This record gives sequence, C-alpha cells and structure tokens, in this order.
Amino acid sequence: MINNSSETSNSLNQATNTGNSSTDSSNLSPKIYLGTGGYSDTDLLGTLYPTGTKKTDFLREYAKQYGAVEINSTFYAPIGQKAFAGMVNKAYVQTDSELKFAVKLHQDFTHARKGTAEHAQAFLTALTPLIEADCLAPLLLQFPHGFDRTREHRLYLANLVSWFKDYPLAVEFRHNGWHTPKVVDSFIEQGLIWCSVDYPKVSGLPPSRLIFTERTGYLRMHGNNLNWWDAMSAADRHDYRYSEAEMQDWAQAIANQRQHFDTLYIFFQNTVNAHAYYNIAMLREALGRFGFKVL
Repeated sequence: MINNSSETSNSLNQATNTGNSSTDSSNLSPKIYLGTGGYSDTDLLGTLYPTGTKKTDFLREYAKQYGAVEINSTFYAPIGQKAFAGMVNKAYVQTDSELKFAVKLHQDFTHARKGTAEHAQAFLTALTPLIEADCLAPLLLQFPHGFDRTREHRLYLANLVSWFKDYPLAVEFRHNGWHTPKVVDSFIEQGLIWCSVDYPKVSGLPPSRLIFTERTGYLRMHGNNLNWWDAMSAADRHDYRYSEAEMQDWAQAIANQRQHFDTLYIFFQNTVNAHAYYNIAMLREALGRFGFKVL
C-alpha cells in the first residue's frame, strides 16, 4: 500500500506542484506504459508467451502486448549495438509495435561506483539503435541500500548525472536518507526523474510513494514479499502477486496526480510465477476506468 501519512502527502504535493504547472485534469489524457523488468523469464511461458515459444522469440511476442520494457541485463554485463539493433528489429520491424525501451545502467555506475565519463559514453554509444529508432525510454540508475546520503556519495552522484545529462534519467534510492523534500526539490531543479517504487513494508526500506519531478514519471513495482531481506535471489524477493484491491489503490493514486505527468512508465519486477502478467492485466483494467491511455 502507498504511504498516506500527512508528512508524505505534504512532500508529494511540494514535489509535484513545484516542478509542474497545474492544469485542469479533465482536459488531460496522459500516456501510461505498462511492462516488466526484463522479458526473458521463462515463468511467463503459457501466459504472456504461448507455450512452446522459443526464447529468441520472446521479445517479438512481448511487443505485441506491452508498450514498454525495462532492460535489466545491462546491469550485469554490457550489451553492444548489434544486440540493441536486434531488439529494435524484433519489436518494430517484425511486429510493427511502438515498444519503448528503458535501460538499467551497469552496476559499475551504481554498486561498484567505479564508472567513468568514458564508460558512460561507451554505454550511450551502444544505445545508438534505440536512440535512432526513437524508442529509448528513461535510463535507470538503481542504487543499493548501502548508498547513503554522504558528502562523498552526493559528489559522486553529481558527476554521474552529468555524464548522462542529455538523456532522461530516473534514479532509484533504497536508502531512506535520500527520501527528503530537499532531494526531491533538487531533482526538480536538475530535470531528473524520481523513480517511485512500491517496496515491501519491511524495516530498512523507504515507504512506497508516487512522486513526479518531471512530466515523465517512472514507477517500479517490487511487490510486498515480507521476506525481502532473507530472500536467496531476486526471483525469491519478487515472489508476490498483488491483489485486485492493491492494483485499484495504485490506479487511484495515479489518477489523483494525473495533472502532474504526461507520460508514466510502470514496470513490474515480479515476473516469477507469472505474477506480473496477471497484475498488469489488473492495473490496465483499473487505469482504464479512469480514462487513461494505457499502452
């Protein structure tokens, strides 16, 4: 569930109203892109992917149903231009879709923190096929829980952000120290996208909040598996299926802030056991009742 405390509500109002002009919401029709974190999970066979679909055909099938995908494999190992060109071919040429690709930056930038301007340029060069096809969604920086708000880390972040200044950049912080109105205000000033996240309600993780610092929003759905810290793998951490009521609550929260965004990307990380497939269908229906254009 979303944190609805008065303190949180105040900071949300400050974030959205400061960074974006108010408009009559009745005249707005923001776009909402739904998708998953990655597209290669074989647990989606039999639901998103017809039984028997080859892994090499997953993206082609994916593009027929969803409007965006979050590429997570780039976090673990670099991907070259040829691979991205292949993705564009499968999503655009072979299916005639308009799939958008959000791309997670390599862990050297966020976890090892040994990235350089040269590494950043190489990463961006590899994205050329996505850029030329006009299908690049925001880049994602996902910092670990240990990345607290020290002076050293603030300076590192400033440098890192400068390397990607010409591209939409979403930043996820898992340490509570960053979740302050002051940091949100700095995102508005710098044109950065605050990565909103639905986290499990466990000690040590920030509250789930929906914040817009730009006209483009970014939301990651992690589920509410209370065994987050004890999980043996990412799949175990995300082994959670949202209820219809939870999806309706998120749809209502999004509708309440429709005047603060033009585009919102929502990526479900709970592809294990095909949870994401069912939850996306639930959220799509709930958002449709509010008149959103859902892709």
